[in-house]
Amino acid sequence: MPACVPTRTDSKRTQRIHRPHSPPSTPPRRFRIAGADVSAAIAVFLIALPLSLGIALATGAPLQAGLVAAAVGGIVAGRIGGSPLQVSGPAAGLTVVTADLIQRYGWRTTCAITVLAGLAQLGLGCLRVARTALAVSPAIVHGMLAGIGVTIAVAQLHIVLGGTPQSSVLANLRALPAQLAGLDPAAVAVSAMTLTLLLLWPRIPGRACRLLRRVPAALIAVSGATAAAALAGLVLPKVDLPSWRSHALAGLPEGPALGLVAAVLTTTLVCSVQSLLGAVAVDKLIATRPRGSARVGRSDLDRELLGQGAANIVSGTLGGLPVAGVAVRSSANVQSGAVSRNSTMLHGVLVVVAALLMVPILELIPLASLAALVMAVGIQMVSLHHIRTVTRHREALVYAVTTLGVVFLGVLEGVTLGIAVAVAVALHRLTRTRITHDEKEGVHHVHVRGQLTFLAVPRLSRALHHVPQGSHVVVELDGSFMDHAAYEALQDWQKTHTAQGGTVDLTSRRVATGTDPGSADPGATGTSTDTGTDAHADTASAPHTAHPTRHLGSARAECQCRPWTPWRNHRCEVPRPAPTASASGQHPGRHPDRQPGQHPDRHPNRHGDAPRPTEAGQTTDPSVLTPLGGTSVPPAPLGGRQLVHGITAFQRNTAPLVRGELARLAREGQRPTQLFLTCADSRLVTSMITSSGPGDLFVVRNVGNLVPPPGEESGDDSVAAAIEYAVDVLHVRSITVCGHSGCGAMQALLQSDPGQTQTPLRRWLRLGVPSLERMADDRRPWPRLAGRAAADAVEQLCLTNVVQQLEHLRAHESVARALRSGELELHGLYFHVGEAQAYLLQGQDEGVVFDHVGAVDLTA
Repeated sequence: MPACVPTRTDSKRTQRIHRPHSPPSTPPRRFRIAGADVSAAIAVFLIALPLSLGIALATGAPLQAGLVAAAVGGIVAGRIGGSPLQVSGPAAGLTVVTADLIQRYGWRTTCAITVLAGLAQLGLGCLRVARTALAVSPAIVHGMLAGIGVTIAVAQLHIVLGGTPQSSVLANLRALPAQLAGLDPAAVAVSAMTLTLLLLWPRIPGRACRLLRRVPAALIAVSGATAAAALAGLVLPKVDLPSWRSHALAGLPEGPALGLVAAVLTTTLVCSVQSLLGAVAVDKLIATRPRGSARVGRSDLDRELLGQGAANIVSGTLGGLPVAGVAVRSSANVQSGAVSRNSTMLHGVLVVVAALLMVPILELIPLASLAALVMAVGIQMVSLHHIRTVTRHREALVYAVTTLGVVFLGVLEGVTLGIAVAVAVALHRLTRTRITHDEKEGVHHVHVRGQLTFLAVPRLSRALHHVPQGSHVVVELDGSFMDHAAYEALQDWQKTHTAQGGTVDLTSRRVATGTDPGSADPGATGTSTDTGTDAHADTASAPHTAHPTRHLGSARAECQCRPWTPWRNHRCEVPRPAPTASASGQHPGRHPDRQPGQHPDRHPNRHGDAPRPTEAGQTTDPSVLTPLGGTSVPPAPLGGRQLVHGITAFQRNTAPLVRGELARLAREGQRPTQLFLTCADSRLVTSMITSSGPGDLFVVRNVGNLVPPPGEESGDDSVAAAIEYAVDVLHVRSITVCGHSGCGAMQALLQSDPGQTQTPLRRWLRLGVPSLERMADDRRPWPRLAGRAAADAVEQLCLTNVVQQLEHLRAHESVARALRSGELELHGLYFHVGEAQAYLLQGQDEGVVFDHVGAVDLTA
């Protein structure tokens, strides 16, 4: 095929040639920055400038190091990182770590440690382990940040009072009384003004001050305190920015190798975890922005780790502080309406400009004002919301131990201690099993709450030993795990107890015993302990009660009834007799009308699919009708135990949950909003399709979802009575006629023979003849599904039947009267069983379409 050639040429421009089947190359786009990004960058810059200086002051590093880290975090991490709107820079969470490194190894070695930590982050990013870092318990992370916040606040309190902080929290606390005795009134006044402006500025009342509140409180606090100190002529230590020519860069690391390795690991851990958690938090903030805002992609955590690593390498090389994602600046960036990473990068450029051109202005800022700002940030890191969260999840011990460990031992030591406590708490919960035994009305109940492992076997055996021989026992297992040792102990006891004439009912909601051969592991979670349960059953299922004389290992010998789970019915697979050649005139297991070699799921005399046979030769759908005049194989009896088991499970598990609602309905009477007329097919669960509960639907079910026209000789007064009662007495607001795919009644209509003997079923199906006639009428368009035609004649008849039965429904006087007054609506619904998809009827007569319900606006 010849290459694509432009139809018009321009002699002034060089013609670009591209390969066949490739789109023409587009001219390079001009670099543009959205206005929202510009305003967001300015807002973030105004916050970052004082915070960067304050964090550098708190760590004891050169003040330029904070500006370098802010610029590099904005430009490098903003360009390479995987979270477009996260702002990186010197973080308060790194203050304690960096201060300790500077005190131990000096500034140049600390910069080298920052470079090595960046290399480690690059390696972790290449290994794509970012998601693994999020596996750390939130209680540990929040405890670490709280401990760092306490350390920062206590240290900066000395500068606020006009003194100098000590090397540790304990030293700062011991020196605090002497510092209070000799405080500097000027420093306290400037600090108090900074904190006052910081707290009150966001709370300025009035609509006129709405624009003023957009100015960052941190900038207003520092600027106001600086101006007040200058006007009052206060003599205070101020920011001292030496010449950039004397700025110290990274040097070769000096110190013990083990200590340096621990320092690199600590810096890597804190930087990575804080950045990754910050990226996740930014995604949540973006999701809460109002509709219509520019769409921003979700964070790529592995790429974010690479970006943070590159930023730390550059920052450490240039003599900057360690870089991490910062929550305050990131939230300001999102709330200011940033739409791309350009806002983060532009904020870094503004920091560079300020560091080069605004040195005289920055040197007017009192150190006490910056210390008060950083102290407020440290106090905010101890979040009451986090404390309530970890308390609600019973992890307050982990949080407290981590916080105290960071405060008194150090970040790495505190985090390690927190991880150890978290593991111990998890093991304690795993082994904390409550086993009780009581007797009620001659029945012994042994209740096991918690995980049933080998550690609980002695207590379980002790409780079972107190059960008298020959008694009836109910063992209730309420947990999510059972290991092999506990399973064997329970099985051996059950065999012994039943052999001595006793009976055992073993019930559970969530524990796996491995009795199902499909489950390879007896301790697999998420299954039921009931005999013969499905390994994939829902954990919230209501279990059956085991047969009194059946032990755990022989459950599948009699019945394979699964426990009833949400929308998963009992499926008893007791072997059934297969059809014989004498009964059908064909080979055993072959359909009487099926030709040799034909696919077992197709029938030559039907356009639709026949029900698929099971291994025993029976169809899995009991509602599918046998072709009229043909032979059918009666199913094997299932026994009454399934009904008893289901009722027992309902009374034990479901009834306590719904008893209050049913009691209310019993008092107030039924007030359904819909009459739902559908087929008697067992696969149609009306409450599932409509997400309804008790008292919502008034349901009428019959074979073929047929509505007998009024006054017909073959009419059915029961359906008409239900319609009249629903409309005139219950005052329902809508009536829905619901058909479904694979309807056995429609299949039987297509194969009906007028000469056959009239049975009650055939007389009933005569009500569906108008649907056949409607489908055969060429003057009427066939109803169809959205996007496709009917798959076969059976599906076409199912769709046509819904439309026809709606016409029969309108002929009823009560329905017609309610329609005329606008008190009633009629709906047609088609449910495709195999797709689990509902289609709602749209339009009438011409262009009748059953559309996806998801595409219909249901908000009105």
